[in-house]
Amino acid sequence: MFSKTADPTSAPNPAATARGGSNSRSILSADLKITGEITSTGIVEVLGEVDGTIAARGLIVDSEGRVTGTISAETVEVKGRLDGRVSTEGFTLRAAAQVEADIACSNLVIESGAQIEGHFSMSPRA
Repeated sequence: MFSKTADPTSAPNPAATARGGSNSRSILSADLKITGEITSTGIVEVLGEVDGTIAARGLIVDSEGRVTGTISAETVEVKGRLDGRVSTEGFTLRAAAQVEADIACSNLVIESGAQIEGHFSMSPRA
């Protein structure tokens, strides 16, 4: 299953709206496997498996989630498995993360226990 929800208690983010973003969150359930392209102006949370391209304002790969492909997002947080190429401003690897990727980012956080193999290209913040 997947769903797209917005937090009704939060006020719209003027900066995100000005950039064309939104406060919405699309959740790709654990029983879901997607092959192809995903595009969102909000946050995509992957609990299942995605093989393809993801372009979103934010990406969260849950602890049971797996993403293989090319990622372009303002922020990426990985708790599960990620293989491929990532272009992001902020990249966060949680303790259980397993990543094999080439990553281009401005800000990097790696928690103790995270596993990473690949190349990093760090660019200064704008």
